[in-house]
Amino acid sequence: MQLTPYQILAPLVSFIAILYAWNLWFRQKKNLWEVILWILFWGAVAGIALFPNILTYVQFVTGIKSQVNAILVTSIGILFFMMFYLIIRLEELEQRQTRMVRKLALREAGLGDEKDFEDKVDH
Repeated sequence: MQLTPYQILAPLVSFIAILYAWNLWFRQKKNLWEVILWILFWGAVAGIALFPNILTYVQFVTGIKSQVNAILVTSIGILFFMMFYLIIRLEELEQRQTRMVRKLALREAGLGDEKDFEDKVDH
């Protein structure tokens, strides 16, 4: 089997991206869930590049007649899932920010406990 330049370059880029994701996780810049999604995505890119017949399986599983359409539908589904996940994370961050601002305002007004504020901010 003779590899094309794409079949060499895509897995190489995927490997570098996966190493970068692990690096972010070890430096605690990303959580494990985000790293797993990153690895799955780049693993799929490498897998499709090395074994293009995988698309036939995706086509069969989804029941779509064209391989290109199967990829597009699957990709759109994954993107919707990721968008839903990001929206949930954004809402959690907004709620956390609201709690912190309230605690800070109460502390500055002299109505909150100093220790209570420090405990909440540290988490």
